[in-house]
Amino acid sequence: MKFAAFSPTVSTMTPSTVVRYVALLWLLPGIHSFCPTPHRHPLQTSHDAHCTARHSTKRDETDTVQPQTPSQLTLSELEDLEEARLDRQASQLEHARSLKRDAMQNSRLNEMFREEDLDRARRQEEINKMLKEDDEVWREERRRRMLGRFAGMGLDEVEKLMKEEREREMVEIEMKVNIAKQAGVSLTMLEPVYNDDAEPGGDLDANVSKSNFNPPPGKVIGKNPSWFGPDDSFDMQSEFQSMLENRSNQNERTDNENDENEDSFSDSQDFSDDNLKFVNGQLTSREQLMGISVGSAGGWTLEVYPGDFVVHRKFGIGRYEKVVLQSKKKLTAEEKQAQETRRKEIINELMKEGKDLEEIQRVVETFGTDVDKDPLSNPLSTLLEISYADAVVHVPVERAYRLSRYRAGDAAIKPRLSRVKGEAWAKAKRKVEANTVQMAEDVLALYATRETLNRPPFDPSLEGRLKQFAKSFPFDPTPDQMKCFEDVENDMVWRSRPMDRLICGDVGFGKTEVAMRALFRCVANGRQAALLAPTGVLAAQHYKQIMKRMGEGTEHNFSIALLRGGMGKNTRKGRELRAAIAAGEVNIVVGTHALLSNGMSFNDLGLLTIDEEQRFGVNQKERLKLICNCVDVLTLSATPIPRTLQMSLSGIRDTSTIRSPPPMRKPTVSYVQEFDELLIKDAIDRELARQGQCYYVVPRISQLAEAEKMLRRIFPNLRVIQAHGRMPRGTAEDNVASFAEGNYDVLLATTVIENGVDIPRVNTIIIQNAQAFGMSTLYQLRGRVGRSDLQAYAYFFHKNDAITEQSAQRLQAMADLHELGSGFDVANRDLEIRGAGSLLGTEQSGMAAKVGFDLYMRMLKKSIRQLRGLDLPVVPRSNVLLPGGEGSIEWEDFGEKVNGGEQSYLIPESYIPDDKERSKQEGLARLAESTQSLVELTNSWRKKFGALPADLQNNLKALHLHTCLRQLGIDVVGLDDRSGDCILRSPGLRPRHWAMICSQLPREAPPKGLDVIFPARFSFSDNDTEIAGGKKVDLEELLANPNYGDDDEEWDALDEEEVEAMKEISSAVNIKSLSEIEVRNYPRFVIKNLRETIKEGSRVDALLKVLLPPSKVVFEKQQRDKEKAKVAAELREKRELIQKQKKEQEKLNARRLGYQY
Repeated sequence: MKFAAFSPTVSTMTPSTVVRYVALLWLLPGIHSFCPTPHRHPLQTSHDAHCTARHSTKRDETDTVQPQTPSQLTLSELEDLEEARLDRQASQLEHARSLKRDAMQNSRLNEMFREEDLDRARRQEEINKMLKEDDEVWREERRRRMLGRFAGMGLDEVEKLMKEEREREMVEIEMKVNIAKQAGVSLTMLEPVYNDDAEPGGDLDANVSKSNFNPPPGKVIGKNPSWFGPDDSFDMQSEFQSMLENRSNQNERTDNENDENEDSFSDSQDFSDDNLKFVNGQLTSREQLMGISVGSAGGWTLEVYPGDFVVHRKFGIGRYEKVVLQSKKKLTAEEKQAQETRRKEIINELMKEGKDLEEIQRVVETFGTDVDKDPLSNPLSTLLEISYADAVVHVPVERAYRLSRYRAGDAAIKPRLSRVKGEAWAKAKRKVEANTVQMAEDVLALYATRETLNRPPFDPSLEGRLKQFAKSFPFDPTPDQMKCFEDVENDMVWRSRPMDRLICGDVGFGKTEVAMRALFRCVANGRQAALLAPTGVLAAQHYKQIMKRMGEGTEHNFSIALLRGGMGKNTRKGRELRAAIAAGEVNIVVGTHALLSNGMSFNDLGLLTIDEEQRFGVNQKERLKLICNCVDVLTLSATPIPRTLQMSLSGIRDTSTIRSPPPMRKPTVSYVQEFDELLIKDAIDRELARQGQCYYVVPRISQLAEAEKMLRRIFPNLRVIQAHGRMPRGTAEDNVASFAEGNYDVLLATTVIENGVDIPRVNTIIIQNAQAFGMSTLYQLRGRVGRSDLQAYAYFFHKNDAITEQSAQRLQAMADLHELGSGFDVANRDLEIRGAGSLLGTEQSGMAAKVGFDLYMRMLKKSIRQLRGLDLPVVPRSNVLLPGGEGSIEWEDFGEKVNGGEQSYLIPESYIPDDKERSKQEGLARLAESTQSLVELTNSWRKKFGALPADLQNNLKALHLHTCLRQLGIDVVGLDDRSGDCILRSPGLRPRHWAMICSQLPREAPPKGLDVIFPARFSFSDNDTEIAGGKKVDLEELLANPNYGDDDEEWDALDEEEVEAMKEISSAVNIKSLSEIEVRNYPRFVIKNLRETIKEGSRVDALLKVLLPPSKVVFEKQQRDKEKAKVAAELREKRELIQKQKKEQEKLNARRLGYQY
């Protein structure tokens, strides 16, 4: 080897240098590889390996670099290597020592931490033990609290106690009902209907259900599950059920007779299912969950269940809890006297029995307590317990009219309970009252505007033809139908302003017959009529019925036409039919939305009938307003929309209701459940087994194919036919007709069959995805079945994952309201869910939510009555029953005069030759709103047609008489057979009215000879009040309570009086003699001995003499009130417009200033 280039020569080395050099060579890697490898730190080893790999990679890349051998190193380099090795050894030794010190320190720390962990574990074990003990105590306390008085009892003891309590509660219920009856109130206890899936400890509404619909908890869209969910460990109902099962097992093991065992098991089962339930975390008996229905003869009713929110006029929003019996706190003088007498009798009886003084004293101390059961010594009162935020109020059952169920625009949100103490409720009522005053001004302004609209009334002499037409009706009209017939007749014949009436009746209750007679009356008077239906199927159904009753080929031979989709103005048939309608060649036109098209024109349209008004939208109704100007409008609906319903309830829109069902009609059994094919199969099987047919309804056309596939999978031989709105023209109607003929088993359809389909053989309807339908649609669909004497069934299937808050409430309503005639209640529930919206263009939903809708409407009626002042009920026609037909303007059948009397409003043909003009003037004279208007009309006749004939001038006195009668609310006039007095019945007249009228008369005295009698129930005395004519009236005595404060019963009496008076007024036209009615029970005017003092033929003059002054006062007062309300409404509109313009100007100025900067 050559060392010349890397190492010193040997000749130059000293001996010591040679030794050191050899030693270094021995220590090089190549030499000391035979020696043991020294210990290396892992990090250092890793670093060396990394460096080695890096250098090896570099060597691989460059093969020209060769490693140095020890012989090539110099002595200094070998020394450096040795020093580095020694340093590494020292570092490794220090590191090892450090690791040893750390290990020793860590060992001491671990030992210390181990002791602390053991101490902590012992403490935690003690804490867990204490918590477990406390939890067991708490659970036992909660269990005892839930079981209440039944805690620690066995089943036998519980049954015995419940039997005793049930007997006691039944006695109390009977006492409550009897006491309420003595107070003049009917009290009925309503049975609760339990929900088998109720969760213990849950909310009352979740445990006590009034229907078979159970919304899925926690799965409703938009509703988060409660944090306070039920605890499965407290399933007391299951525990109770297990006790019953143990009892039944014991009965099975006994050797008693089977009948006794079965009875024992049955009693236990009934005891569990019907008598005890866990509600709001407590074991509750059946009697404690019973609801109440309270009402009076006056018409007010209240139906609530425990947990329902109610509104008290004085205390606010509360929660009804239960009915209780308590001792009367305020006794009348007679009750106090009877109480003292009875207690003395009890003491005397004890003394006769030889009781000592201490025993008698103990009995005396029980007087007036719960121990005192004597009804005279301790008179009881039935009270309704209402909970509030800070108190519990007990309301006497006879004052339950102060309560109403809380209803607002969003029924899903529970209201906040009011506080009895403080002014919060009073402030809220004051705000609402101010709002109702403004609303009342708008309503009265609307009244005044409506009265300015006039149209020629229909001729009463043609009513005989209508009665002949009515004979073609194959059924006997129900009482409510008869009332509707009369209301429509009064609107069309006996009023000059156009009719705007809503007929609200259940499906199949006879609304169409009301419309049919109105259409006939219109056409019989020579005017055109139209019937608007929302669907082609319903329009075709009406067309067929009208053609059958009065179309071509019948004795009436009217021209009837059908205008529907596909008959546009660009088609030949459409153009021809529109031209015929415009020319007056068509008497009655039946159509769908095509009647509302812009190119549609009528010829003297007299009546527009709208069927299913809720199916038309805002744009269609705006178009209807243009068409219906000065045209009579009759609207039919089973479930009117909330705004329409509110307008009818507030009196803005006239409403007639048909609640009485046709004979032999049965309520439809309704099921609301999650979708289940097995139930569908059972339902269709049952219907087909009795040779019936079924409807199957889906919400979307796209779902028809899937539904049909499912039906054919279940029933391979089922005959199915479809019907929907996108079929070619006439196809849907043809399919429905083919189904009605019995050619198919199931009609698979959309909502196209919602109206107009009447097939008595179909008594089962299945509605899929019911949560997607509106409440009105669901109710209408259910009305498609049950039109025969067979039991009908309706199945509402829904998807739990698609239910929203409002859809759950709609389905709940369909499950609850299944009785006949519940359409108006369904509309009210819809009003409760959705709110009333906008009324007369102003938003008031927020105000209604503050006090509840019922109280809001009551306050609105009160404001209207206060602004009107004289709120005499309107009398559309008066029935004059004087001998010889004197003063009567009524007609008998077929145009014959009543009792041969002269028809005073008829104008001779010689005076006005033109028939149309003569009929118009006769109508204006017959319905003149005041004697002044009648005088102005006759003056216009003189100017236009010349002097009045003597006979007509004399007969016009009867028209003046009828004008006075209508102003004073008099509906019947006749002579008393015994006394000869002239009786003028005025059902709506009250002392306050007569006081207001007399205050405006000369000397504040009524006309001489005109006496007024008020029965005791309408006056503030125990006897009838008679006010003699010609004498000054004591107004303070007559107005015993002129203010009618909000907390007094007077305003409620006013509502009841108005309802009662209108019932009597509506039936007056059917009275043939005064002997048919008890005139003593009604307010009345009396002209004494008229039969003897005034001869026949002059009695109309005598009546006019005494009736003209007060009727003039009434008319002028009502006109002033209307004008005042109209001016107030206009001023408020102007103020609102000025404020709006001011705000807009402020925004504009701010925007301009922003641009400048």
